[in-house]
Amino acid sequence: MSEAWREPVRGGYPDLWMLGLPPAERFALWRRDASLLPPLHHLTGARFSGFGDGTAEAEMPASQWLTNSAGLIGGGTLAIVADIAFGVSVESQLPPATPYTTAELSLTFLAPARPGGTLSAHGQAIRVGRAVGLSEVFVLDPAGETLIAHGTSRIAIMPPIEGLPEPPRQPAVVERPVHETPDPYLREPPTGTVLPQEVWAELSGREVVERQISGELPAPAIHHLTGIELTAAGDGTAEMRMPASAWLESPARRLQGGTIAMLADSTLQIAALTTAPPGTAVAGLDLKVNFLRPVSGDGADLIARAEVEHSGRTLAITRGRVENSEGKPVMLATGSAMYLPGRAADLSSEEELAGPAEENNTAPPIART
Repeated sequence: MSEAWREPVRGGYPDLWMLGLPPAERFALWRRDASLLPPLHHLTGARFSGFGDGTAEAEMPASQWLTNSAGLIGGGTLAIVADIAFGVSVESQLPPATPYTTAELSLTFLAPARPGGTLSAHGQAIRVGRAVGLSEVFVLDPAGETLIAHGTSRIAIMPPIEGLPEPPRQPAVVERPVHETPDPYLREPPTGTVLPQEVWAELSGREVVERQISGELPAPAIHHLTGIELTAAGDGTAEMRMPASAWLESPARRLQGGTIAMLADSTLQIAALTTAPPGTAVAGLDLKVNFLRPVSGDGADLIARAEVEHSGRTLAITRGRVENSEGKPVMLATGSAMYLPGRAADLSSEEELAGPAEENNTAPPIART
């Protein structure tokens, strides 16, 4: 079965002179094909799609490539598109040549994310100061009608970069390479990666993950896209690894924060799953991560470990960390999940996860440009 992350990386990065432009001019050039799209776009289709003064829009195809073993797009995977909207909404209000990075990200999951169509994220800067920016994001389903996640983020704003090259008088349209095959997210997804409901009904969560580790049960589709892999599990514990592939890099030439959050959330969810009896679905409710250091796309493995801190009749609270190949922590994470006895693993019998009032699942309008 094809493993897209092993292929030669596609895409590129903006020229340094673009960083010296006011944000609106820089964004307009990106939209006019004056820069190569980053590798992460070619892998997942995630992209910045619009902006205003303190607002931003991003989108990502809800591809089957992104699905887990239950056939859903994991909540942490939504962090990929959310992180774009978080950052660009703050960036739109920064002076030229001002770099920034995500320091903290929090998401609450309100409804399952299913494959098909395109997910959208709408970001709004709450406050942008000299050293810190705060933003929030609303992630909508492909129909643009249901709020499936809401989040907030703290952005660390750095001192301006000096000595950037002068921009050309007339920026040229970038010739983007033509490849013999479509980008990974546009290809036919792998088959046989979603576990039948009969498996979930007969086996406990720990038995499911142990059989995946041994190869008796297949890995999820997202493994074949990103290389993310379950390596160990116990009662309330899990370990996963993911190559820090350049495929996961953002325009900043390092792994996009949302991709690391995806790894952390997947590990938290597996740890909770190991405590679930047969016939019990496990639904993620929230995720909070702190970023400790950047990660370059050098291909070395990131290792995530998680454990259940508390589990009751209905909820499991988990915590974990992601380390780089040198054993240094790059992310701390906490999350919670709900046990749903008698529910299908894909949560097909009920849409809503949190906030029973219908108005809580309706996103407010976002200014668009």
